[in-house]
Amino acid sequence: MPIYVYELVMPDGTGGEQFEILQSMSAEPLTLHPETGQPVRRILTAAAVAGKWSDLKTGQRLSDRNLAAKGFTKYTKTDTGRYEKTTGTGPKTISRGDSE
Repeated sequence: MPIYVYELVMPDGTGGEQFEILQSMSAEPLTLHPETGQPVRRILTAAAVAGKWSDLKTGQRLSDRNLAAKGFTKYTKTDTGRYEKTTGTGPKTISRGDSE
């Protein structure tokens, strides 16, 4: 079931506080707040889909294991300004002085 976002409808017609509610897709949209009875309207929001280009998939593609399998080397910068290898082949550490 999807999570829908609703907002309170203020007396002047502007939007007020927003809240989320888990609701069946076939259910009618709410017109009143379930707890307070104030008028509400449903807000259009972007769908959260874990597709090919989602943040979830990007994180999996950039994992240390996947990068190494594709032949990449990943370095992480330390507090001393050096870069330490976290995955892949290549030198264990690199720094600006190593290339001079």
